[in-house]
This record gives sequence, structure tokens and C-alpha cells, in this order.
Amino acid sequence: MTIAPNSTKWSIDDYHRMIDAGILDDKRVELLNGEIIDMTPEGIPHSSSSDEAAEYLRGRLAGRAKVREAKPVTLPNQSEPQPDIAIVELPVERYRSHHPYPENIYLLIEYSYSSLAIDTEVKRRIYATAGIREYWIVNLKAMKLMLYRDPVDGDYQSISTLTSGEIEWLAFPGTAIAVDQLLRR
Repeated sequence: MTIAPNSTKWSIDDYHRMIDAGILDDKRVELLNGEIIDMTPEGIPHSSSSDEAAEYLRGRLAGRAKVREAKPVTLPNQSEPQPDIAIVELPVERYRSHHPYPENIYLLIEYSYSSLAIDTEVKRRIYATAGIREYWIVNLKAMKLMLYRDPVDGDYQSISTLTSGEIEWLAFPGTAIAVDQLLRR
């Protein structure tokens, strides 16, 4: 007879109490669908590419949005992921009392090498269920940008892949983003 292991689902409030109590101080984790998940360590291509992309995006969005790097966002599906880049509404003072909520988020970007399965399956569905209008994954293995848009019933209806050119994003029409600046080839 095989016994399936039990797992405990954690609420965002439980997760915050653990953080406040210092229980997670030496851990690199995020809350996904009520489960505390270890985050994959960042390799050199991941950290340098996401850092350079965040600087590029700050220049493109100065005064129109805040670019947050590896900071939590709070989602209603008992999730508090830490996307590599989150483009969120201004003013930033609102984030002194809470992390950005879905209605504050313009775009989430994940840089992915070893975490590709989590980013394309688990996080994609979490973000779509939360109503995040636009989600991009930079696939560092294949050097391509995967765009997910138009969330409906827990998944994205529009999915496309780019390796070059420019993207015009939903929140800032007329503001083109060079794919090469995100891929950092």
C-alpha cells in the first residue's frame, strides 16, 4: 500500500507571518498556489541579462511606470511569486503598505533557463488566473522571447514567440521594446 504524502496549503497571511517571524530568512522561496517553493538559483546569464533588461526598461518607461526586480507581487490565488521583472503602476508610495496587486501590474517578465517548466506551466497559469494582462518569458536556452497575452479562464489566449524585432506592449501603445535588448545577445 502506497500512502500519498500530505501537503499543507499556506495562505498569503501565513506566508507573511513566517517571513515576519524569520522562519524563511535563510531560504530563497516564493509562494505558488499556496505552496512554498524553493527558487532556482540564478546563473550568470540569467542575472546579467535580467539586470541589463531592467535598466533598459527603466530608460524606456521613466516617469510612466516602476520597474521592480525580483520583488514579490501578491496575487489572489494564494501566490506571491517574485518575477525577475515587474512593470507596475506609479506612484511607488502605494507599495510601502503592500506588494503590487494584479490591478497594479502592467507586465511580468521571467528569465528562464533551468526554471523553464515552472515559468511556462505553473507561473503562466497563476498569472493568467490572476488576470495579469501580459506575461513574457525570456527563454535563455533557445534565446527567444515568449509573449503571453489576453488571460481568459486561467490561461492566455494569445501566445507568440519572437527572436528579433520590436514589441509594442499593451499598457504603453507607441512604446516599442527591442527584443535584442531583452535577449542581450
